[in-house]
Amino acid sequence: MTAIEQTEAARPRGTRLPRRARRNQLLGAAQEVFVAQGYHAAAMDDIAERAGVSKPVLYQHFPGKLDLYLALLDQHCEALLQAVRGALASTTDNKLRVAATMDAYFAYVEDEGGAFRLVFESDLTNEPAVRERVDRVSMQCAEAISEVIAEDTGLSKDESMLLAVGLGGVSQVVARYWLSSESPVEREKAVALLTSLAWRGIAGFPLHGTESS
Repeated sequence: MTAIEQTEAARPRGTRLPRRARRNQLLGAAQEVFVAQGYHAAAMDDIAERAGVSKPVLYQHFPGKLDLYLALLDQHCEALLQAVRGALASTTDNKLRVAATMDAYFAYVEDEGGAFRLVFESDLTNEPAVRERVDRVSMQCAEAISEVIAEDTGLSKDESMLLAVGLGGVSQVVARYWLSSESPVEREKAVALLTSLAWRGIAGFPLHGTESS
């Protein structure tokens, strides 16, 4: 059950929940409010009301709005990283790896909770703690991709990282465009098109230990 689903299940005011369940419920409510309103327009009153709790209950778990936002950002940055790592580990076929990685970004962006907006479209990137988290997850995803590129092509760490940053960046930018433009292209087709574009470039680097033809 997602945090938002737990919010829906536990919204009636006055219900006593275990601490972890209450925290997840509050995170779900906060996600709804932050995604809809942005950080600056959102108020703790809005989040408490959305969760069906009093403000004192909310403050028992999160001392302030920034603490709540950062907890939510940590949760969804980790979800993105795990999705990318899972995609890379899902197959040993490199073309399928590219497709799975692209699809991981599309799936992340398409999620109905809209959490990607907190990571990729935050209105709080001037806050150092937010910027650090967003930059860190971008680099962690790129590092995971670059490890596979380096292993399979024999390119240097720095060269592999450049390619990985490019792949990750293209994936999330195109996925966000696809969603925001309400493109009539189905997700599977969009992923296939982007994979074809990326693979034409990546496939130009011979597998490590083989000679290019």
